[in-house]
Amino acid sequence: MSNSHSHSLEGNAQGTPHSRKVAISSGIGATIEAYDFIGYGTAAALYFGTYFFPSTDPLTGTLLSFATLGVGFAVRPLGGMIGGYLGDKLGRKPVLVASLIMMGLATFLIGCLPTYQSVGIWAGILLVLVRVLQGLAYGAEWGGAILMTYEHAPWKSKGKFTGIVQAGFPVGLLLANLVFLVSVHLPGTWAWRVPFLLSIVLVMVGVIIRTKVPESPVFEEVKARGEIVKNPITEVLREDWRSILRGIGLRIAETAGYAVSITFMLSYLKSEKLADNTLTLTALCIASAIGIVATYSWGKLTDRIGRRPVYFFGTAFMLAFAFPMFILVNTGSPIAIIIAVVLAYAVIQNSLAGAQGAWFPELFNANTRASGASLAYQFSAIVSGFTPFVVTLLYSAWGWAGAATLFGAYALIGLTATLVTRETFGPVERAAAAHNDQAMRVNA
Repeated sequence: MSNSHSHSLEGNAQGTPHSRKVAISSGIGATIEAYDFIGYGTAAALYFGTYFFPSTDPLTGTLLSFATLGVGFAVRPLGGMIGGYLGDKLGRKPVLVASLIMMGLATFLIGCLPTYQSVGIWAGILLVLVRVLQGLAYGAEWGGAILMTYEHAPWKSKGKFTGIVQAGFPVGLLLANLVFLVSVHLPGTWAWRVPFLLSIVLVMVGVIIRTKVPESPVFEEVKARGEIVKNPITEVLREDWRSILRGIGLRIAETAGYAVSITFMLSYLKSEKLADNTLTLTALCIASAIGIVATYSWGKLTDRIGRRPVYFFGTAFMLAFAFPMFILVNTGSPIAIIIAVVLAYAVIQNSLAGAQGAWFPELFNANTRASGASLAYQFSAIVSGFTPFVVTLLYSAWGWAGAATLFGAYALIGLTATLVTRETFGPVERAAAAHNDQAMRVNA
């Protein structure tokens, strides 16, 4: 295909016969990985400060717990680089399977770790080591899953199909919090061990499904044309570094915003005695259940109005909601807390995540796409990973206003990135996709 064409108009206009199967299998994998990774965030907020670190000072325990959460995010760019490199060199599929196995084993091991009361400082060290494995696997996973789906999907529905994959994250969030909601009643360490141990069952199912999906047709075309580059990482950094920076800015609003509005909020509600664990987990379950439909719908909407308008709405709403979000939860009203969490998740986070699935792949050439999209997606994790730690410090110094200000700052970064990032599925691309779809129906 000519380089003058949009990256959104690649491969078969009608997609492949496997497009739905690939999207669902990638979505299931995303669900499993989200369950593992997000479950850790929930456990870090509610349990790990007590069980893995000295209990003399609750604030110190919380900070150390969130620091281990941040370590997993910090190594995600490395996982993204490795996964992106291998995805551009060997194919998207091998990366998908390997990352899922690695994530599953690391998560299972968390459920087996000894506590601080048993082995002292070694408990925290072992937790960090396993968290590093989780971060590497998660960093490698997203690029493969989203690109497999994007490159199998029809032109006119890439937002819709990648929305299925992105919806795997709220499904994983729902599953993780439902399990924690039930396990909270278990005695002692079993309250947090059981959710991690159960993940091994999901992983085995996911591996079986992922081994049966075909390789990306766009990657196969690149390979057939002899366009696989020697080092896709250095190539994309040299040719597309601006797109990587824009992608990082776009992602910070979504992922670091989530770290404030959900991960930190769990700890905040507990420390301020605004809500008990049951209420906060219930709010998250409601938000994530709505988020499954919301993420898919936001992704589908980008096929109708473009990727950029959806992102603009999400970041603008996020900026406006920064202080009202905390004002709502500070009432202590269960209804107000649930509304705040639902708006922060289903409207803000989900609109941004829903648009990313199609927008990020379209910013890069096919032969460096896995590397470019993974770098843009995962480097923001350094910021988001340590956000719960930073926002806890801001909160201790300036109260909830410090946390709200940080949330607003992340929104402003995302809004700015939206304004400087080109639309990749505008009127021209949508018209071409609709024309091809109509022509195929006439010929049929």
